[in-house]
Amino acid sequence: MTHSQKAEFQFAPEPTVFVVNVIHAHAGKQEEAFEIIQDVVHYVAERKEGFLWSNLSKSTDGKTVVNIEAIRDENNVGEFFSDPAFVEKFKRLDAVSQSEFHIYRVSDLVLPRQRMA
Repeated sequence: MTHSQKAEFQFAPEPTVFVVNVIHAHAGKQEEAFEIIQDVVHYVAERKEGFLWSNLSKSTDGKTVVNIEAIRDENNVGEFFSDPAFVEKFKRLDAVSQSEFHIYRVSDLVLPRQRMA
C-alpha cells in the first residue's frame, strides 16, 4: 500500500492527534503485552492510511507498556475499530493486561530554546 504522506519531523510541526494506549500488564506479562500491541500497531501501519507513526515503550519496572501513536485525525480510531481483524488482535490484550486509550490533540508544543553562541 502506498501512503500519500510519509512520517517525518518538520521544523514547524503541525497540530497532531495522538492515541495514547496505557497497558497495565498482569504480573510477568509485560513482554507478552508488548508483543500483542506491537502486532496491532504493525497491522495498522501496513493497512491504514490514517496512521502516521507510533512509539512503543516498556516501563523499566516491568508493569506497563505505552503506545503513543500519531494519526491524521480522531475519525481514524473509528476506522481502525471497524476492522474485525484489528478488533480481534486488540482484544488479545485483555488476557494479559488491563488497558485504556485516550485521544489527544496537541495544545502546546514546547521546543528547546535556541542558545546564541
